[in-house]
Amino acid sequence: MNNSKLEIIYIYDALCGWCYGFSGVMSKIHQEYKNEFGFEVISGGMILGDREGPISNSAELIKSHLPRIEETTGVVFGESFWGVLEEGTQFQSSEKPSIALSVFKTFYPEKAVLFASDLQKATFINGADLSLDESYIPLIDKYDIPADVFLQKLNSEEFKQAAYYDFALAKQLQVSGYPAAFIKADDRNFYMIAKGYADYETMKLRIANVLSQLSA
Repeated sequence: MNNSKLEIIYIYDALCGWCYGFSGVMSKIHQEYKNEFGFEVISGGMILGDREGPISNSAELIKSHLPRIEETTGVVFGESFWGVLEEGTQFQSSEKPSIALSVFKTFYPEKAVLFASDLQKATFINGADLSLDESYIPLIDKYDIPADVFLQKLNSEEFKQAAYYDFALAKQLQVSGYPAAFIKADDRNFYMIAKGYADYETMKLRIANVLSQLSA
């Protein structure tokens, strides 16, 4: 992992459609800058507590946003996901996918941006139910992470606490919407480079601006 003090912090939620739209941009940014910056992915915890429940609770709202997300970002929502919206019973909660990210970071912290993208493709293309343990097996398979070890951690109190620590961190950074991204210069200085969706060229420009500010 990159040891330089500069870090790009990406705050997202696995169930956030705009974050899915942004995941390709973040993957490209990660690919381009991974030798210059450390990367940290933090789960925001968009759907928790009284927001949790069947997808039918918000299906109409979600459907109304999808065409704009597709048009703006170029992603496509899969037929399977549309089917999930129609069917309406899939349980929506940010907790388990956030715990899954915390577990994944113990194996490959430097690939967290890629795993976050995998989680989103699983749900928004394939309609995977991220509240179910078995949905994670095909996702960790390509990273050669042993399923039994991953699932044991996924259901442990330790990693649940790690996920809730991330939620608290997102609040501390005053993030109220997703996606968001910052450059962390040190423990006190954070520079916002994304608040909502931004395209690749815009992100590169914002990163360059922060770097020139820091070197001034």
